Amino acid sequence: MKLHKTFLLSFLLITLFSCKNTAQVNEDQQTVINAEPIEVALENGKAKAYFASGCFWCVEAVFESVKGVEESISGYAGGHTKNPTYEASNTGRTGHAEAVEIIYNPEVVSFSTLVDVYFASQDPTQVNGQGPDRGSQYRSIIFYQNEVQKEIILKKKEALAKKLGKTIAAEVYPFQKFWIAEDYHQNYERLHPENRYIQGVSIPRLRRFQSLMPEILKDKH
Repeated sequence: MKLHKTFLLSFLLITLFSCKNTAQVNEDQQTVINAEPIEVALENGKAKAYFASGCFWCVEAVFESVKGVEESISGYAGGHTKNPTYEASNTGRTGHAEAVEIIYNPEVVSFSTLVDVYFASQDPTQVNGQGPDRGSQYRSIIFYQNEVQKEIILKKKEALAKKLGKTIAAEVYPFQKFWIAEDYHQNYERLHPENRYIQGVSIPRLRRFQSLMPEILKDKH
């Protein structure tokens, strides 16, 4: 009986600690969602935009195929922890999603068009993932840096929901900080075309997008 009571007490303490931990995480994540957006200044005439939509290998390749996009960098955003890593992000406890930083020329491609690219390159109704990648670290998020961007995002999201007659899964967050992912994640699709995931998931996703918006693609040399 004494052993049983000891076990029960331990179980209750662990449960209480876990609930407290979860409550703190939820509170920290809500702080991120409710924060004031941070606007990233133009650098050499180039702007930056931030998106999360499943595996960042896939998303990076999609945006780099668009005219006006100079670079797409894989990383993490949207969470409440500092210095996230791939392993930590994969636990789903950091609040972060795999994201990309898009460096683009606003005189060639607008933020509005980038949002169109974002929605056209995914299943916009899939919650917490894209294709075979499931979990909060693969959820869809669009980050805004000011009220103009927020209005563009919300209007396009509303129009798409009306067109499809379904709920759009993308979350809308104020941009706070982008954490660059480990070196081996950068340009992964281009550097590893023989990889089974790249062949089976990334390349088909890229081609589906390209077939929908051929007019905005970079010329092939």
